[in-house]
Amino acid sequence: MAKLFSFGFWNALAGIILRNRAAIFIVIIGITVFLGFQWKNMRFSYTEANLLPDDHEVNIQYNQFLDKFGEEGNLIVLAVKDSTLFTPEKLKAWNAFNESFKAFPEIDLVVSIGDLKKLKKEDNPPRFELIPFIKDSTYSEEQVSKYEYELFNKLPFYEGLVFSKNSHTIQSALYLDKEIVNTPVRKDFIMNTLQPMVQDFEAKYNLDIKVSGMPYIRTLNSQNIMDEILIFIVAALLVTSLIFFFFFRSFRATFISMTAVIIGVMWAFGLLGLLEYEITVLTAIIPPLVIVIGIPNCIFLINKYQQEIKKHGNKAKSLQRVITKVGNATLMTNVTTAAGFATFALTESKLLKEFGIVASLNIVALFILCLLVITIIYSYMPQPKERHLKHLGKRWIERLVDWMENMVKNRRVTIYFSSVIILIASIIGIYTIKVSGSLLEDMPKGAGFFQDILFFEQEFDGIMPLEILVDTKRKQGVLKLPTLKRMEKLQVLLEETPELSKPISIVSLVKYSKQAFYNGNPKYYQLPTSQERNFILPYAKSFESEAGVMQSYVDSTGQYARITTFMKDVGTEEMERIEAALLPQIAKIFPEDRYTITFTGKALVFQKGTKYLVYNLIFSLGLAIFLIALFMAWMFRSFKMIIISLIPNLLPLLMTAGLMGFIGVPIKPSTILVFSIAFGISVDDTIHFLAKYRQELKSNHWRIRKSVLASLRETGVSMFYTSTVLFFGFSVFLISSFGGTKALGGLVSTTLLFAMLANLLLLPSLLLSLERSIANKKTLKEPKLKIIPNEEEITNSEEE
Repeated sequence: MAKLFSFGFWNALAGIILRNRAAIFIVIIGITVFLGFQWKNMRFSYTEANLLPDDHEVNIQYNQFLDKFGEEGNLIVLAVKDSTLFTPEKLKAWNAFNESFKAFPEIDLVVSIGDLKKLKKEDNPPRFELIPFIKDSTYSEEQVSKYEYELFNKLPFYEGLVFSKNSHTIQSALYLDKEIVNTPVRKDFIMNTLQPMVQDFEAKYNLDIKVSGMPYIRTLNSQNIMDEILIFIVAALLVTSLIFFFFFRSFRATFISMTAVIIGVMWAFGLLGLLEYEITVLTAIIPPLVIVIGIPNCIFLINKYQQEIKKHGNKAKSLQRVITKVGNATLMTNVTTAAGFATFALTESKLLKEFGIVASLNIVALFILCLLVITIIYSYMPQPKERHLKHLGKRWIERLVDWMENMVKNRRVTIYFSSVIILIASIIGIYTIKVSGSLLEDMPKGAGFFQDILFFEQEFDGIMPLEILVDTKRKQGVLKLPTLKRMEKLQVLLEETPELSKPISIVSLVKYSKQAFYNGNPKYYQLPTSQERNFILPYAKSFESEAGVMQSYVDSTGQYARITTFMKDVGTEEMERIEAALLPQIAKIFPEDRYTITFTGKALVFQKGTKYLVYNLIFSLGLAIFLIALFMAWMFRSFKMIIISLIPNLLPLLMTAGLMGFIGVPIKPSTILVFSIAFGISVDDTIHFLAKYRQELKSNHWRIRKSVLASLRETGVSMFYTSTVLFFGFSVFLISSFGGTKALGGLVSTTLLFAMLANLLLLPSLLLSLERSIANKKTLKEPKLKIIPNEEEITNSEEE
């Protein structure tokens, strides 16, 4: 492999590229067109990302629940908190508005005031009949007042389902067809039908309608992701191009770099379509990521080209040497960055696996693109003029390098002391990091739909369904009175938990049956006694087939029951606390030998998945460190150099982790990427510096001080340029309305800034301080892979 990437190989490759530049450019255009046609296969995720592997116990339990009761996240709720609703005109309009949804095939069931049924006892024959709550088509002030009183005082069955008793908020439930919940049809209905209807009604009747429910939240959240992709791409292009132009002061260089990364973005979208991966909140950041990571490639390549032009003024020779001199270094830095992402592909999480595959493939493709596009376009352009090369000798850059050199030579104790303080503070901060599995935490806080979520949390104690599956282990076991009493005890337990809403289950219907048996007296809204059950049973059997929505709370065999509650936006740790408090009490209510109780639901699966991802983070980051350590060992053949190279890259990661703890940014799906991304990118600077240092050592006959300072001057400018671009490039994510994406941008930017300082100050300081133990021919053996060639080797390769 060392021979494959020898300087002769790169020299020969340079000749092939420049001799066949037209054909290669046509191939690039062909690949771009082909991948452009794959855009049609791109699709956005219509459900929450499943962070757990398919064979995980939590996933198995959730799928078993779906097999028995079907999709549980199909509820959209509309609510009005306005006393004027109970006036003849507005109540009639509200009922007609809800009734109109029944005409749409996307809606399975509507439950609103106008649809409510009351149970009425009839004696001949003994039966319960479902009669409309609102009988008349005309409304009067007196009738409406009567409806309001009866609803809030005599129908406890509908509390939490249709009304909130404390604030007199009215709620309607729209149950989507379960077949369309996770399809584009859901989005079309919500965006093109539901929202316009709601807006028209609000304007006409001066009512503020709050809308929520998981299908609605997911749809608007996905739309926000779609909207932000374009914003990120434009912002990343604008920021990186401005910084690039500031450094190079060349429209030509800026144009060529932007061309390379824009093609890279097109390839990124095409690859997502080709692999038919869904665009999630993670894969959505890949296109702007391509821009941010691609620009440093352009900086290294164009900077080297201009240095060569300034040295000897031969365009053809300069382009040849760009590939020969920088080919290995740029390839290796891109490989290490890709390796940081590729470790995600080895996890069991589908979300991370897809992100890792697409990101790593795009980074390798980006290296090839930058190398080819820059050399080929420059080969067709006139030779750079003197004004294009002025940036190579800027005074402020010289002053920056002088400052770094002074720090490394004279202030190493200050550097080490600062590093130790950062390390200690980071360890303290790490112990305060929390894990968050909240479905809502990353959502845009200023969006209207998020404000509606807060409304429903306040009025109805939550919007995210938490399902409890009760397995009685025998057919028709659910309807046995002892089981119903146990379920009622569990519901009381849930209702007493502040983070959970009033539960809904078959128990509510049975209690309503007793109330109806006693002629609707609300004080009898309770489970029947054994004796009462015998009297009520003949009446209850008459309407079992007409129980509407409540039928979905007992499976066809009568063995399984479902208790649905809604929970507030709580994180993983808070949910674990709630579970820990509930489970011992549940075990007392339901003996394990006779019942099996399972907590499940989309929100819970997501929370469990977040905790699972933390372990995947540790695995992927550990693997990335191990792989890059092996790579360093292969390059430098020195264990001590591996340790020295890892220190300035691990310290910024620890600092970021500590910072997350101090400022309260939790570990969650969006922020777990920070460490692997930052480590994979920051180690690039280390490779550049150590490769140059290894070369300088040999050239300077193992004189450490001279070699370190020469390496700092040679690589410091490029490292500063690239780190600045990366810092501001990742900072564009701060404009995101998603909390997680914003945190990702800020944390990666901060990590890379400190990584630059560590590589420019701490790394050379360590080399100087440990010069006796590492800088000798025995320690630094001839490397397996020479990244930067000597002039003599370049000349020999060119002559061959």
